[in-house]
Amino acid sequence: MDFDKYLEGQSMQRPPLFESDSFIYWKNRFETYVKSKDLDLWHVITNGDFQPIIQNPETKLDEVAPLEKQSDELKKRLAKNNEAKMVIYNALPRKEYERIFMCNTTKEIWKTLSITHQGNSQVKDNKIDLLVQQYEQFVISEDESIDSAFAKFNTIITSLKALDEGYSSKNYVRKFLRALHPKWRAKVAAIEESKDLTLLSLDELIGNLKVYEMIIKKDSKIVKAKVERKSLALKAKNESSDEECSTSGSEDEEYAMAIRDFKKFFKRRGRFVRQPRNDKKTLQRSRDDKNGKNDRKCFRCGDPNHLIRECPKLPKDKNQRAFNRRPPTGVYR
Repeated sequence: MDFDKYLEGQSMQRPPLFESDSFIYWKNRFETYVKSKDLDLWHVITNGDFQPIIQNPETKLDEVAPLEKQSDELKKRLAKNNEAKMVIYNALPRKEYERIFMCNTTKEIWKTLSITHQGNSQVKDNKIDLLVQQYEQFVISEDESIDSAFAKFNTIITSLKALDEGYSSKNYVRKFLRALHPKWRAKVAAIEESKDLTLLSLDELIGNLKVYEMIIKKDSKIVKAKVERKSLALKAKNESSDEECSTSGSEDEEYAMAIRDFKKFFKRRGRFVRQPRNDKKTLQRSRDDKNGKNDRKCFRCGDPNHLIRECPKLPKDKNQRAFNRRPPTGVYR
């Protein structure tokens, strides 16, 4: 039978359907259901069947009464045995029914189910140790919501209660406050100052934290919107600056290309530019030197580095010396 369909058609007359994967959850629900119907039924499940015992008026001793000697009140009480067994049968699927078919009493059925799906005392102790460890190490991450954190926390403490192990409500409150992320530190301090933690229930604490969580989310959205607007404005400014830099760079590049073209033009046309007279003589002398035409030298000493009029050696002939001092008119060396 599908569990969802079972729940849809389930009424208060039907016990919760057995869940092997969530035995503790089913066990708690089943116990509550049976107690809501008849406390005698739960007594039969946990303590055993009622016995047909009556007191012998003569001996004042308890003895098993045969059916014909049982009173109507006793018969109704004995009927609770079968009624309790039927309640468990109605909650079990066929596979589980085959497991407990050989049990004679409701107490045996209940014990068999507990040992099978919950374990014996050793297994129970191991589960308790594991749950206690989870309880002590319980922490709430930064992005985790209060509802999600409380759901995990509640699963732990509920499982501990089902195993007859638990803490006080005061301990639950303090543990949940300590497990909150540091961003809740201001709120935790405010609660500890304004509330008496010995009287504060876990449900009241969760409600208080959820209200504060809504305020934090609202403020976070406002801040996020402001950051996005600033980011868009900065992006637009950067794009505008990039366009200006690109335009300026393009103009500089065009100017540089024009200068290069201008220099190339005059480099090609340089031979047609009129040169100064002195530069022209220097250029001609340089060309003559390269072509080997500069063979002039001093006629007195033979030094090619100066002419005769610049010769430091004096002539031996006096007439020649006078000739050098006063050259004839129209004669140039």
